[in-house]
Amino acid sequence: MPTSAPFRSFDLAELDVATAHGHLLSGVGPRPIAWASTVDADGRPNLAPFSYFNVFSTRPPLLIFSPNHAGRTGAPKDTYLNVKAVPEVVINVVTYGLAEHSNLTSAGYSHGVNEFDKAGLTPLAAETVRPFRVAESPVQFECRVRQVIELGSGGGAGN
Repeated sequence: MPTSAPFRSFDLAELDVATAHGHLLSGVGPRPIAWASTVDADGRPNLAPFSYFNVFSTRPPLLIFSPNHAGRTGAPKDTYLNVKAVPEVVINVVTYGLAEHSNLTSAGYSHGVNEFDKAGLTPLAAETVRPFRVAESPVQFECRVRQVIELGSGGGAGN
């Protein structure tokens, strides 16, 4: 019988946000990455990757992702603010070949900066919602936001 490594236990509530986040993400894998494309009230596009993402239902079709509040500042992220103002989103799937582009869109740009431009991606008009699709992504889900559940406040709190 193989020898197992010793187990370590963590109380996530006692860890700083970055460490708790790292333990959660490394413990559940592999994970799909959602590239959430939204627009603000003025129609300016935003594109951001989310590893807290998955499909939750077929009937009705339901995808879920969680834009957390920024870990360092506790401020809500643009994606969250955008879906509250314009409750539509395109979930574009990130492939291995798009990983570097996805990484470029994860930077903390100022509100209103176009991440499509920053990452050299092609915005493609959606058929049923206002946010753009990522033309380079092989799978794009055009979604209407059904519900936003606010799970907390401050750094790392999910929505």
